[in-house]
Amino acid sequence: MSDRDPSDHLERIRTDGYAIVPDAIEPDLLDALTEALDRLEHDLAVRPARNAFEGTSTVRIYNLLAHGSPFEQVPVHPAVLPIVEGVLDPGCLVSSLSSIAIGPGEVPQPIHADDQMMPIDKPHVATVCNTMWALTDFTEANGATRIIPGSHRAEASPTYGQAYDSVPAEMRRGSVLVWHGSLWHGGGSNHTDARRVGLAMNYCAGWVRQQENQQLGVPVEAARSFGPRLRELCGYGVYNGLIGHIDRKPPADVVLGPAPGAAPAGRGMVWDGA
Repeated sequence: MSDRDPSDHLERIRTDGYAIVPDAIEPDLLDALTEALDRLEHDLAVRPARNAFEGTSTVRIYNLLAHGSPFEQVPVHPAVLPIVEGVLDPGCLVSSLSSIAIGPGEVPQPIHADDQMMPIDKPHVATVCNTMWALTDFTEANGATRIIPGSHRAEASPTYGQAYDSVPAEMRRGSVLVWHGSLWHGGGSNHTDARRVGLAMNYCAGWVRQQENQQLGVPVEAARSFGPRLRELCGYGVYNGLIGHIDRKPPADVVLGPAPGAAPAGRGMVWDGA
């Protein structure tokens, strides 16, 4: 398998519900993301939430695509996106992009499935595929994501607040955890004196509503600078030649105009040529 061949990772996700892509992210990008998050936390005066799910010693910054480079590189990263497309399909969307910094003393997050708010019988075809980028090492001691292998095939979602046996998804800085949205998982507890920092880059199928509203949350002026693929991932494309069009045109053509340096796409609708 080549460095960019997703087949082994896709097989692992099919059987176990998750895969870890080691050393997927370039050191320069990791440094840039870390610096940008530190700046945003200061500039936005971000503080921990006060609920059991988000954590009381965990700092989360949401809607990161609204904050420019280097976050624009995350959804389209060539080491990760092909795996996500294999779980969902190439019409997948950015559902949300946020940071999760688990601080010292944080307790375990309740085990959950990322698709359990959807009223669909389980097991079902993947509607969500999520990823966690390790901006620090992820260890059992510092709060590595806890997972229950194979639980994506369960006939129900976990009971909120109930304890379950799980294993830590330990990985080095620069690695990426990718999982099926039905997988039971949760953030771990941090028994160290340093933060465990990750980026939650989440995707959904093109026919599912996104967790964060990308079209309204990301300023149009910012979206105009996005390349063609990132525009599509944010919902400015058309799924399967039909879903999401505006007067038979992709929303990007109507709202954003031509992408920087891109030739006209010339995409048709599903009924063209019928």
